[in-house]
Amino acid sequence: MDDNNKISKDIRALLKERDAVLLAHNYQRGEIQDIADFAGDSLGLSIVASKTEAKTIVFCGVHFMAESAAILSPEKTVILPRIDAGCPMADMITADDLIKVKAEHPGVPIVTYVNSSAAVKAESDICCTSANAVKVTKSVGAPKVYLAPDRNLAHWVARNTDQEILYWDGYCPTHERLTVEDVLAAKAANPGAPFIAHPECRPAVLDLAEEVRSTSGMIAYCKESSEKTIIVGTETGMYHQLRKDSPDKVFVAPSNRLVCPNMKLTSLEDVLEALERMDNVVTVEEDIRVRAASALEKMMAAGRD
Repeated sequence: MDDNNKISKDIRALLKERDAVLLAHNYQRGEIQDIADFAGDSLGLSIVASKTEAKTIVFCGVHFMAESAAILSPEKTVILPRIDAGCPMADMITADDLIKVKAEHPGVPIVTYVNSSAAVKAESDICCTSANAVKVTKSVGAPKVYLAPDRNLAHWVARNTDQEILYWDGYCPTHERLTVEDVLAAKAANPGAPFIAHPECRPAVLDLAEEVRSTSGMIAYCKESSEKTIIVGTETGMYHQLRKDSPDKVFVAPSNRLVCPNMKLTSLEDVLEALERMDNVVTVEEDIRVRAASALEKMMAAGRD
């Protein structure tokens, strides 16, 4: 038995012993996704975990994702195996920043992407995902809306609604690295292959996409598509699940730079050590948790997608 197989078996045994559920985001390493109870998008995982009987949630992702799990499951222990796994986009805005935005734009609803800290969510009117950002923004029924923190998602929403969209100037460094030149080269090398892109990509890149989808949307699209070759514009971890779901299809990365270093921090050894020690627990202060939960619940009432 190789080391990874032994560690994986030890992890599964400890999960049972600790009454824990293991979650892995689509961008995690393949070996992490393979041993998870659930793999998927960040909020979807938190929702699934909140409905399980498990007392402990081990979230293989980044810090804001573990916070979301803690917001929705305050009675559970939430562990982030790599406590230093952060999200640069989430770090680009603070609660104080958003408080200033609200003061500068009184009465303008704040729609905040789930890729944000609990404290930022707590200052928001409603949250959104990349899948439902357009639906949620329309649901607030205001002529002017402020989106935070992703400018690229905001541009995408603006294209799909008649509302005036104001936005914070944040972005995902990984998706930002994908260029028009990268996509054109991939299309030239794979004639006829559709290009699907995540809305965190630049507007000029989205202009070249046949479909703009969230991670869960990409999985659904690729499963249903009759195309045998698909160019996928998102973080490289996504290809693992796509290839498992559709082994008969070829998934092309338009760039070799689409790697999120934070998402790749977590190893099998990290998961095992966190379960052995039951450390790296992520908590959210109750006042912040209640207000952040309200923003998430309003989003779910509007339609999560």
